[in-house]
Amino acid sequence: MKLAAPRGTYDILPEETKRWQALEQKLREIAGLYGFGEIRFPIFEHTELFTRGMGETGDVVQKEMYTFLDKEGRSLTLRPEGTASTVRVFIEHGLHMSALPFKCFYIAPNFRYEKPQKGRYRQHVQFGCECFGAPGPQADAEIISLAYGVLNSFGNLGVSLRLNSIGCKECRPAYQTVLKAWLSERADGLCPTCRERLERNPMRVLDCKVEGCKTIVADAPVITEHLCETCADFSETLQTILAELGIPFELDPKIMRGFDYYTGTVFEFISNDIGSQGAVAAGGRYDGLVAALGGPPTPALGFGMGLERLLLVLTEKGLAPQDQAVTDLYLAPMGDAALRQCVKLCQELRHRGVRAETDLCRRSLKAQMKYADKLGAAHTAVIGGNELAAGLITIKNMRTGGEEQSKLDAAAVALTIGGTTV
Repeated sequence: MKLAAPRGTYDILPEETKRWQALEQKLREIAGLYGFGEIRFPIFEHTELFTRGMGETGDVVQKEMYTFLDKEGRSLTLRPEGTASTVRVFIEHGLHMSALPFKCFYIAPNFRYEKPQKGRYRQHVQFGCECFGAPGPQADAEIISLAYGVLNSFGNLGVSLRLNSIGCKECRPAYQTVLKAWLSERADGLCPTCRERLERNPMRVLDCKVEGCKTIVADAPVITEHLCETCADFSETLQTILAELGIPFELDPKIMRGFDYYTGTVFEFISNDIGSQGAVAAGGRYDGLVAALGGPPTPALGFGMGLERLLLVLTEKGLAPQDQAVTDLYLAPMGDAALRQCVKLCQELRHRGVRAETDLCRRSLKAQMKYADKLGAAHTAVIGGNELAAGLITIKNMRTGGEEQSKLDAAAVALTIGGTTV
């Protein structure tokens, strides 16, 4: 058997990990500016959380979840998305009794059994932001502004915001009846999946990516013509706020989102650079989900951002974040005695916050210098018998080519390369 990562998963090696770390640091910084605190939750939950939260008729629940029985016969599921888990956290820990709104974010893996394709994996990492207890369109604008701020913090990604309202429990049923009747007359032209959706949730047909279905629904009745006065006023106010914030958007009545818990505002940030599955961030309101999972009625909203897709867009645009960490000092030993001293000195320097490296493979001096260059070492120093006898080393600045002598002890070396002496 050839050992390989399971289909739809991938490994991240150290050089690429630096890029991920730089991206995650930026996400945490921006979320913090908006008052969102980080939460962490298990990678598996009781299956009922997702069947109740996302709806048993949805594609994810029916076809894409990794579900298994534990040793006690309980049904557990690897988390397919973060919102339901966040709601569970909100309810279980009584956060509805704290000062609202409660605002949180997570950077966590999700798992879905779907066809791997460009930017989509069976294990993927999502940056998600959720807000509980804020009923007005100002909260929607803040959530959208946060996502917009993240995407634009890297430069011009060519990502556009598409906005819609899918109504509420008061106005949506009438629209679904009209839409189902309209689609039923054209059912023969729909893909097999959409023919199933037609019976379960006709609005999901509008979000199909199959070209034939997209052509059919282009002239379908739109939800915005069937909104109740409350939903229409909410949507108009949100649009006004976004315009005042300078956030460009396009109204798109075909955006539905994939989970049954959404209500009212839905949105997507779309890239044209990663194919038909071009959403790099998406979200909306889910005002009924907390109550549906056993908590008190609580308005809520949020978004998720796939980091693999985001990195794909950033890389293709030449805007991917780069970790600036380098090796501060490479000590090149010449001989066993020098190696012992270098190992000791590296340890002392690391305790002072200096990223120090030395040779562990008994390379020649020439090979060590090549290795130091690969590490991006800002400084190098050769230590041999003469240096040990004199208690002095010469430190070379690899950026400027300048050299400076230092005592052979951690405090002096740290000071010489611009570090700390304590």
